[in-house]
Amino acid sequence: MAGLLAAHSLARHFSRVTLVERDLLPANDRTHRRGVPQSRHLHILPGLGRQTMEKLMPGLTAELLADGAVSTDVLGGIRYVLEGHRAERAPMDLHAVLAGRPLIERRIRERLRAVENVTFRDGHEVTGLALDSVTGRVSGTYTAPADDPTASTLLAADLVVDATGRGGRGTAWLRAAGLGVPDEDEVTIRIAYTTRHFRRAPGELGDDQAVIITPTAENRRGAVLNAQEDGTWIATLFGYLGEESPVDLDGFRAFAASLAAPDVAEVIERAEPLDDGTLIRFPASRRRHFETLATLPDGYLALGDALCSFNPIYGQGMAMATLEAELLDSCLTARAGRPWSEGAGITRDFYARVTPTVDVAWATAVGADLRYPEVAGPRTPGVEQINAFMSSMYRAASQDVEVSEVLVRLINLLAGPEILEDPAFAERVQKAAARIS
Repeated sequence: MAGLLAAHSLARHFSRVTLVERDLLPANDRTHRRGVPQSRHLHILPGLGRQTMEKLMPGLTAELLADGAVSTDVLGGIRYVLEGHRAERAPMDLHAVLAGRPLIERRIRERLRAVENVTFRDGHEVTGLALDSVTGRVSGTYTAPADDPTASTLLAADLVVDATGRGGRGTAWLRAAGLGVPDEDEVTIRIAYTTRHFRRAPGELGDDQAVIITPTAENRRGAVLNAQEDGTWIATLFGYLGEESPVDLDGFRAFAASLAAPDVAEVIERAEPLDDGTLIRFPASRRRHFETLATLPDGYLALGDALCSFNPIYGQGMAMATLEAELLDSCLTARAGRPWSEGAGITRDFYARVTPTVDVAWATAVGADLRYPEVAGPRTPGVEQINAFMSSMYRAASQDVEVSEVLVRLINLLAGPEILEDPAFAERVQKAAARIS
């Protein structure tokens, strides 16, 4: 997704954009493929992510809905059970799109295939970076057929964008080329999530389209249930620190029945199963600090999970990839007309712009993970205070719909942590939370 979205931005500024994809892209782009193991799991295009994606690709939302994707109000149409507390709800006139990952990718890829200066080189992989012998900047990549990595050829480029994900070899390429390698932060969380699809019958959740149940201090299990295209439910059950839902149907249903609320279990207990389920283990969140490198690798940018890979439970991946693609477009617009031989202006500018956005998302996700004592990481007084306040917000949201609205804006990246510093809002939260303490 990060590569596809970045390509949309790049195509506005370059005469030629080449996407190198290891998989052979199927004729039916709605099929799952090996290179996207998370494809079978649940995805949401939330408020800010959907709005930004729509700005990059006007009309995309309508196309997804025409294909059967489901639109839902992010507060009026979704049930939230947050640390055991059921949030008050009301329509917010802010919508998310619920759709399978292959459908989203197909629509975006079709957009790119229609762009004259974009070429797909599928069935190939990058084997290393090429450097200009005079300037030392990255001047392209070596690529080879995925089934014959020894048959490398040079793909020259003014800019190489690394969207190879958390498992990509970008840092190895940089090291092999003698370029700077960024420091990394890693927070081990040992998340496991299991997904199954079920037939969706009308009215099973009333007028609601989704359920989100978060873990509690005592129960480190959670779930998300979404309506999506083709009349299906997609149910993802997850657990922290070794808690893991079985893949088999009986074990999956039993795990759902152990959650802090019965909403998901009640739906999947009677719904017809449509597949055998899929399990993924996610050991740690990881962030690479390119912005702190004394000498940036000119001509090379990392984005998406190659830059920062979050706990997937928070659903930030596609939203962050979209925001990064928008920032890339703004960087390229700002340097329009300048020759690429002038140095690392685009590289430094991009990381300067993207770092504050990544900072907020990283602090939010990692801070929430650090509420578990077994998770190693820097527990500053600020992190502990925010986690305590968030727990108060979850209690308050069960009493006060305005607190629910602020929570949803935070979840959808439409509000930043500065809202938590508002004295009037803090007082409102504490008063509402006290009613059930």
